[in-house]
Amino acid sequence: MIAAAPYGVRIAVRLTPRARADRLIGVARLGDGAPILKVTVTAPPAEGRANAALLQLLAKEWNVPRRDLAILGGQKSRNKVVGITGDPALLLKRLGAALATLPQS
Repeated sequence: MIAAAPYGVRIAVRLTPRARADRLIGVARLGDGAPILKVTVTAPPAEGRANAALLQLLAKEWNVPRRDLAILGGQKSRNKVVGITGDPALLLKRLGAALATLPQS
């Protein structure tokens, strides 16, 4: 789900647009057993609004500048790869601790 990259880290996300609230739901498993972060946003998927809401939510929840986040893959898919720029070791430690507090399913 979260892995180091040359520029920082990348994280796998399953996004549900048009939800009741913007929130991190928890960590789920895909059919192949790979972990993925489940996130909901109230924004519709049209014109990239759900993607923008996702990045805004992650920046707020993880206290990282919005400019350091980008969607690397899955622009038009529910399954996305989000990249976070910064020191990989520091980000892995900080985000790993935050993800460990979320419900696992």
